[in-house]
Amino acid sequence: MSVIQAVVGLGNPGPKYADTRHNAGFWFADELARAKGAVMRAENKFSGEVARVPGPAGDCWLLKPMTYMNHSGRAVSALCSFYRIAPANLLVVYDELDLAPGMIRLKTAGGHGGHNGLRDICSALGTKDFHRLRIGIGHPGHKEAVVGYVLSRPGKTEHAAVASGIDEALRQCDL
Repeated sequence: MSVIQAVVGLGNPGPKYADTRHNAGFWFADELARAKGAVMRAENKFSGEVARVPGPAGDCWLLKPMTYMNHSGRAVSALCSFYRIAPANLLVVYDELDLAPGMIRLKTAGGHGGHNGLRDICSALGTKDFHRLRIGIGHPGHKEAVVGYVLSRPGKTEHAAVASGIDEALRQCDL
């Protein structure tokens, strides 16, 4: 994998969504910032919260778009444009319905798989060629139940599994 210069955790802003499954990307970004001693600060020009993490290969930027999931591309493209970060050096972290809670998968490129945040990022960047870390949240079983499921809070056991997956991803992270 190429050198990661930006890690974007996807989620929705505000206390109403803070503990919902759809915010697994935010949870990852917050844990990465905490592990690196970085503080996320609001930055209007990136429509999000940002932190700089020094790494062995140079600075890495953490971003939590505060645009709501469906408009994440605006924040991601602003950060990448400002710091001249190529999509190949970008890692987007998000919740994944098709993985069991706590399972993690790293992949490069591909489609959006119906994920509105990814759809908007692909559109804003004009490419699908960036790295993705998918954090499993499980599936409710029926397509009609997906929206309510991702926008609700996981139970204790499920939350612990997702937190464990995030911890494992952080251990594997070379930032």
